[in-house]
Amino acid sequence: MGNVIKIKNIKIGGNNPLVFIAGVCVIENEDWTFNIAKELKQITKSLNVPFIFKASYDKANRSSVHTFRGIGFDKGIRTLKKIKKELNIPLLIDVHCQTEIDEVAKVADVIQIPAFLCRQTALIIKAASTGKVINVKKGQFLSPFEVKNVVEKIKSTGNDKIMITERGYSFGYNNLVVDMRSFPIMKKFGCAVIYDATHSLMLPGGEGTTSGGEREYIPYLARATVAVGIDGVFMEVHNKPEKALSDKGTVYPLDKIPELIKQLKEIDKLVKKI
Repeated sequence: MGNVIKIKNIKIGGNNPLVFIAGVCVIENEDWTFNIAKELKQITKSLNVPFIFKASYDKANRSSVHTFRGIGFDKGIRTLKKIKKELNIPLLIDVHCQTEIDEVAKVADVIQIPAFLCRQTALIIKAASTGKVINVKKGQFLSPFEVKNVVEKIKSTGNDKIMITERGYSFGYNNLVVDMRSFPIMKKFGCAVIYDATHSLMLPGGEGTTSGGEREYIPYLARATVAVGIDGVFMEVHNKPEKALSDKGTVYPLDKIPELIKQLKEIDKLVKKI
């Protein structure tokens, strides 16, 4: 069954209902981000789905130095504080260096370790030592078996509130593949397992100076992974994907979210018999 993680009134793991972690790839501006969060809260509340909002103030792992990274730490934290205060929703925030963690921990309910940093021991230990829920994106270069080492690093701090998110494994050039076996394998390590439905369809560096993506396949893989019995789905959304300043090939249209959630919820209920 694994350890059950509690965030406010949300329970993640065990045989609890699917959790929906969704938000913006990067904060483009304060008002737009707030409105996306508000709409996602309304959608998930109407469908009775546990919801955690995610947002990044800085996308440090860009293909090119010329691509948009975000509005920066100070403005980003200010935006996220406003969202948490006014919308009263739990937040997932990613960090890229140790110096950010103490301030982020004051706002975040979940601290996320990005995929390319999932083996950075000092960063993981520092984040885990806050006592917050830790979500580690499984690196594109990491097998599910090796995730045990990451889990043990977090547990060494006394923190057992751990989520591991699958976002595809590098296969050849500019492509990712999701191995459905990875979810039950990682579940054995006593952590919640999440599926990143948007980044898994990314084509890293596929456009030369930016990453491409195959958005049209997101519903297929999302439905397949929920059928495996995962604990949550992670997605990045946008009201106008074609104008997104980051990951425009994979951010999912906001207006299509309700129908997809309905499908995933029904599959989850069938698999978990709830």
